[in-house]
Amino acid sequence: MSLTIEERLASKNVVFLSYGFRPFFLASALWAIIALALWMVVLKTGTALPSRFDPLAWHMHEMFFGFVMAAIAGFLLTAIPNWTGRQPVSGALLGLLAFVWLWGRVVCLISIWLPPWLSITTDLAFPILLASVMAREIIAANSRRNMMMIAPVAVLGVANLLMHLEAIGIDISEGLGWRLALSAVPRQRLWHRFEVIA
Repeated sequence: MSLTIEERLASKNVVFLSYGFRPFFLASALWAIIALALWMVVLKTGTALPSRFDPLAWHMHEMFFGFVMAAIAGFLLTAIPNWTGRQPVSGALLGLLAFVWLWGRVVCLISIWLPPWLSITTDLAFPILLASVMAREIIAANSRRNMMMIAPVAVLGVANLLMHLEAIGIDISEGLGWRLALSAVPRQRLWHRFEVIA
């Protein structure tokens, strides 16, 4: 029996949200292109972005917490079922995660027009939600030895907060946020060790 157009579209949507790597690896790649293009326009024309971050800080912020964070989310959400034996996070919950990540990117881009607390909480919602989903999956599978996998996400969340606080003029060590993010981004060897442990 042949499927209607609506049924085909529905099945494609289900497939797109069946594993974390599908929306997040795509989002990571697209955002790298978009963010770099915007930054190049800013550098070339001197046009200011409507963001509380200065152009260089916005570029660093979006490479860490847009591009890299999406790639890490895609990896973790795809790998966790292998470590826990549970079904992958999919469907509405995966769609919600992707939406929260995307909304954080929009809010950071236009943060000058928003109250600081709103832009900060909106952007931090993604690492908090991702860590919560990871913890739920790991605890439900009684695989507590894999709880250490949440640490890089938590550190990136703290680094993100520090960059926001610096952008609104809070007196913290200059560049502490992006330096912490740089140290928290796992290297290939580290991820390989986690996979072996899991």
